[in-house]
Amino acid sequence: MPDVPRSDGVTAGDEPGVARTDGGEAPGATPDGVLARLRQPEVERRLVHVTGAFAPASHLLGVLTWAQLGLALLACSLGVALLEAGRLSGTLDLTVFDRLTREYEEENVAAYALYVVSVTAVVLAFQPRVAIPAVLALAIADPVSGLLGSSDLQEVKQGYVLLATFGVATGLAGFFVPVPAAVLCGLATTFADGVKPSIRGYVLDDNLTIPPAAALAMTAWLELSGSLPAPF
Repeated sequence: MPDVPRSDGVTAGDEPGVARTDGGEAPGATPDGVLARLRQPEVERRLVHVTGAFAPASHLLGVLTWAQLGLALLACSLGVALLEAGRLSGTLDLTVFDRLTREYEEENVAAYALYVVSVTAVVLAFQPRVAIPAVLALAIADPVSGLLGSSDLQEVKQGYVLLATFGVATGLAGFFVPVPAAVLCGLATTFADGVKPSIRGYVLDDNLTIPPAAALAMTAWLELSGSLPAPF
């Protein structure tokens, strides 16, 4: 028997979570539907992004000293450099590359490698209370921005996406530095995330620019105010 339109405009059997009379089920109503959405490449990339928060968390939880974290990240940077050398030369072809890289990265250094190198540089160059919120801005604020906005390469993102990025980055930084420095962290993160300049056709990926921009902004205010925090 065909589905019969109801007076409210909803076809019988199409209500979310309700089995249809034809034996089907409303799209996305089952756990399999949710998992299918989570397996989409763009969502997978954002979930991998969030794993970067484990780096500062390992220090905050006392698992690694700051020096040990720096050494661990140096090892990771060396590892991704080898992976990228293999990928770009064509001698290494892993399935994960197809899932976690975009089309425009086929002949350029991939964003995941820029991510690791940028985080490593910030951890090595800045004090923990500056480096940690800078890394979290990339690991958490940037994925929020990506899920809210388009995955396409745009010169400037939508206003509400920029506002969300600013709020998350500022809120995270507020746990580590004074409010003015946290606001500068949010502004720097938002600018680096929302505006992607192109140099000779190569787009400066925000994975590379967010951590140093945020760390430099916070350090500048702390230096000028004479309140640069001592290392943990």
